[in-house]
Amino acid sequence: MNKELEHQFVTELENNQNIVHKVCSLYTNDRDSHNDLFQEITIQLWKAYPKFRGESKFSTWMYRVALNTAITLYRKSKRQVITQDYESVIFKIKADEYDETQEKQLKLMYNAVKQLGDIEKALVFLYLEDKDYREIAETLGITEVNARVKMNRIKNKLKTILNP
Repeated sequence: MNKELEHQFVTELENNQNIVHKVCSLYTNDRDSHNDLFQEITIQLWKAYPKFRGESKFSTWMYRVALNTAITLYRKSKRQVITQDYESVIFKIKADEYDETQEKQLKLMYNAVKQLGDIEKALVFLYLEDKDYREIAETLGITEVNARVKMNRIKNKLKTILNP
């Protein structure tokens, strides 16, 4: 890779690294696993960057590579995917906004999302990141209609899990 392309990659990675951290948080539960996955995603981004044609936003392409790498890595290792548990994110809720009902609902939602498959988790993640269906479809490599259909099925699945 030439120096200019290398500089572009490093700049884009630095500007968008929060995407990789979010994906790592979605698919890991501890700092070491997070760092390992972050490194693997960065390597895959680096390998794939010469083929990036700019037909989509860099961030969309980055989501796609990151999610595919995370899903592939955990499927290959045949390890159970351990997601971040509710207790490790409770500190993000401000004490002055504490609401026991909200806490219980969040815990139930986290537990329900944990029961989803890898692709379903990725779709929920992108949906909660306020990505539109076009960008979700592009990131996951599916059609926009398929993204909408899958999201509706996931919503129904979550309703069933939450209200058996």
